[in-house]
Amino acid sequence: MYIIKVKGKKKIPNYIQLRDDNFMLVGYFSFREGRPFRSLDKFGLSGKEKELEKLVEKMPFGKLQKLEI
Repeated sequence: MYIIKVKGKKKIPNYIQLRDDNFMLVGYFSFREGRPFRSLDKFGLSGKEKELEKLVEKMPFGKLQKLEI
C-alpha cells in the first residue's frame, strides 16, 4: 500500500490518500494535526493510529511513498 499527503486550499482541508500496489485509490480522509484519524479499520490499519500519525506529520506534501507500518 502507498500513501500520499495532499495540501488543501482555503476551505478544502489537507488530506491523505491510500493507494494499492497498482496505484489505484483505496481511500482518502482529511488530516488536521492534533485530530485523531477516523475509520482506519476499513483499510486494515486499526490499532496503528499513533504510528500513522507520526508518519504523516513527518511526510512532505505531494510525495508518494510506500506505507510500511
